[in-house]
Amino acid sequence: MDGPRGHPADDKPLTKGQILLDPIAMRLLEPLDPGPPCFPRRPARSSHRQTTTGGPPLFPVSLWMPLEMSPFGCWGLPTALLALFCCPGSGEGFEVRMYPEQLLVEPGGSKFINCSTSCAQPEAGGLETALTKSLLQSGPQWNQYVVSNISQDTVIYCYFTCSGRQKLKSLNVSVFYPPEQVLLKLQPAWVAAGGSFTAECHVPAVRPLESLTLTLLHGKEALCNKTFTGEKNGTRGATVTHNSTAHREDSRHNFSCHAHLDLRSRGGSILRSVSEPQMLKVYEPRPDNQMAVIISVVAVLLFLFVASILLCFVLGQHWRQRRMGAYGVQDA
Repeated sequence: MDGPRGHPADDKPLTKGQILLDPIAMRLLEPLDPGPPCFPRRPARSSHRQTTTGGPPLFPVSLWMPLEMSPFGCWGLPTALLALFCCPGSGEGFEVRMYPEQLLVEPGGSKFINCSTSCAQPEAGGLETALTKSLLQSGPQWNQYVVSNISQDTVIYCYFTCSGRQKLKSLNVSVFYPPEQVLLKLQPAWVAAGGSFTAECHVPAVRPLESLTLTLLHGKEALCNKTFTGEKNGTRGATVTHNSTAHREDSRHNFSCHAHLDLRSRGGSILRSVSEPQMLKVYEPRPDNQMAVIISVVAVLLFLFVASILLCFVLGQHWRQRRMGAYGVQDA
């Protein structure tokens, strides 16, 4: 009885660790053509029957067996690459992550911070900060902390060591002061129609100033809008001033000031605050009597002057007549 096709039945028995390969399988060991199919195309069989001399070809079992003979089939190479990337060896590809990625807090507040890594077996890890910190929970690849008594802007670092290599991740902490007070003042509160007045809006102790916008409104009409871009934070707060001319209709609507603190770029939201409404009292100016007074004084003085002249004239005539009468008696 014949053995496998192409070999006589009296071939030598296979030794341990060897497999029998026919010439077709031997051709599969040659470099494969990188084509789109998953399995390599089989080479065409020759039309004549191949014969061998001597014993059958022996080949030791190794990792370089053809894809069809591999236990993973055509997925052998992708599986090996996946295992290479997923199993950390030297620790060069691990990452360090922090959550949240941005931290926004009011003065004296506290926040939770998670520090984690992709290293399967980190040798060391922790949180570096000058603030007060406490470790709440931990796992093989993560730590959870609470940071308290935050009073100023700072930077927090999370670190892990994997296979002798250390990596850091930084977290920017921003302290903000919300616009709790918005103060509006009208100077003067009473003004004549056509007169000038000043509307001043002030927000004390607010930061960051570059995220603040103040808007002065008269009813629903915006009189002034200012964003404090590029200005440094300070203890004086923010102020906006608007000069205007009073009109009769100004007393029909209230004046107000709106403050918007936009913290979205720092991981927060928009904080809004509005001042108490203020009413401008506008009155009609009284007629100016100064000219009338001057005219009256001038008229009185003119009257007295004319009266004095007439009086002098009358007295002169009377004195002259008396004198002429005395001279007539003497002549007689």
